[in-house]
Amino acid sequence: MGVLLLVRHGQASFGSDDYDVLSATGWEQGRVLGRWLAEHGPVPGSVVHGGMRRHRETWEAIASGLTATPAAGVDEVGVDQVGVDQDWAEFDHLAVLARHAELTGVVMDHGVDRRAFQEHFEVATGHWTTADVNAGYPEPYDAFVARARRALTAASTLPGPAVVVTSGGVIAALAAALVVPEGGEIGPVWARFNTVIANTSVTRVIVGATGARLLTFNEHPHLPRELVTYR
Repeated sequence: MGVLLLVRHGQASFGSDDYDVLSATGWEQGRVLGRWLAEHGPVPGSVVHGGMRRHRETWEAIASGLTATPAAGVDEVGVDQVGVDQDWAEFDHLAVLARHAELTGVVMDHGVDRRAFQEHFEVATGHWTTADVNAGYPEPYDAFVARARRALTAASTLPGPAVVVTSGGVIAALAAALVVPEGGEIGPVWARFNTVIANTSVTRVIVGATGARLLTFNEHPHLPRELVTYR
């Protein structure tokens, strides 16, 4: 039986020209998680991350934290395998917002107001999760969930303990898929999970002979209050 640690990336640069870059807070969140893993375990035996810059930078920050904890006896990151899997990429939220606007005529100039953006985001993604496959979204919701499942299956073969650095939407999709009974509607549960995942939180999945099971969701005891962020 193996354990996968699904890590949401550190805080990205909301409101900047390039969102796909960690903020200073995001870098520190990653280093703090690395130090926590070095002290409390498990130190990863293998790592895979999505192809987005924020995924790679989060792993770099975690690795920096792992090597900076002499008390734990970690002189270097002894990871057997570090890989990139594009299936761990987040869904394209800008494409979802744009298509939702085309379909409904609801266009919102939210600027960098986080509360306004979140409200609009939840409405748009709610429509995406229930839309017909022919609604014109570049990646339909069902295809996104299938991609997340495929990524989990591939990561299950990695030498453990394995750390996966990905995005909140992907983690929420897998958590929902693992707790909703077969044939049940994942979308509403995904929406609830997706709004509460903290940056650099850890979700643990056990993989055994009977398949994958959700062990914990959204752990972030490594973060002091001032470093807890959700976007």
